[in-house]
Amino acid sequence: MEMGEPDPGRRPWRDRLVRHRAIAGLLAGAAGLAVLGTVLVVLPGMVVDHDLAGASVAAQDRLKAVNDVRTTLLQAVGGMVVLFGAYATWRQLQVSQAGLRATQEGYVTDRFSTAVDQLGSDKLETRIGGLHALWRIAEHSARDREAVISIQAAYLRTHLPWPPAGPEAPAADVPINDVVPLEIRAADAQVALTGLGALCRHREESWVNLGVTDLRRADCDGLWLPEVNLDHSCMEAASLYHANLTQASLVSVNLRHAELKTAILRRARCVLSDLRGARLVETDLRDADFTEADLREANLRKADAAGAVFRSADLRLADLRGSDLSTADLFQARLTGAVASEHTRWPAGFDHAAAGVVVTEDPGPEPPPLLQPPGITTQHPPLRSIP
Repeated sequence: MEMGEPDPGRRPWRDRLVRHRAIAGLLAGAAGLAVLGTVLVVLPGMVVDHDLAGASVAAQDRLKAVNDVRTTLLQAVGGMVVLFGAYATWRQLQVSQAGLRATQEGYVTDRFSTAVDQLGSDKLETRIGGLHALWRIAEHSARDREAVISIQAAYLRTHLPWPPAGPEAPAADVPINDVVPLEIRAADAQVALTGLGALCRHREESWVNLGVTDLRRADCDGLWLPEVNLDHSCMEAASLYHANLTQASLVSVNLRHAELKTAILRRARCVLSDLRGARLVETDLRDADFTEADLREANLRKADAAGAVFRSADLRLADLRGSDLSTADLFQARLTGAVASEHTRWPAGFDHAAAGVVVTEDPGPEPPPLLQPPGITTQHPPLRSIP
């Protein structure tokens, strides 16, 4: 017998099964009609005779009572039919929805696989398309969101390692003014970073690894990166305006000249980080840890540093005008040449004059941020502090 040819011996058995099922269905239908006829013809009279209990009534009155019982029974049967129909419709709807979900999941799986395959393309536009496709999948499928976030983070770690690897990446010792923005030199990586920062706003997991990555001049404005691990990364001159870095790990991170105005670094770990020349104007630094961090020439005007730890931190030449340091830990912090004003709040008993702080006039309200158009590179002046 050839492959795919039906078995002749099984065909009569199937035919018999179909006939038996048809006969069983007919018998069940006939039985149902017989029961219904008995209920509608015999039962009403029995009910009336039971209720009369042998009392003598006119034939016309008895017939009317029987018809009333029969009408009631018909209404009950009709109600049962309606309920059965509603149940059957509900079950059919459930089955249809389950099938639709299965179809949608299969469609999402196909899209997911296609998007991941696009990330390995040699064409930049194909990789960007794959990243956007993953971003869209994560927005519409909560169960795939964590997987997409992990893929985006892995994409950044592998494509932007620190120190840089590859002939196209600017060398680690290139002056920051000679490094073009990330969206120009690695547009696909900027898309991955933006998607990651948008999706992390609604993620369920509590940790994302972006450590040891090259994010020089990256655009992180407004991104949500709470509890993200950025240890040992280079974020020199990165724009983090109004970014959320709550409880992020920024140990030994290069944040020189970074724009952090109105950013949230509450409970962030910035131990041993380099923030020389960074702009932390009106930044939320509450309970952050800057132990042994380098904050020379950093601008901390009107920053809220209540409860922040600056143990052995270097704050020389920093601008502290209007900052709230009332409950900060300044043990062995170096403040020679730092600038403060009458609005700067110091810990109780702390002698800022003895620490070398220079008190000047408050600069007044901060001007609104100047958002640079895409592709415009801000020129940062050289640091006065010793490298």
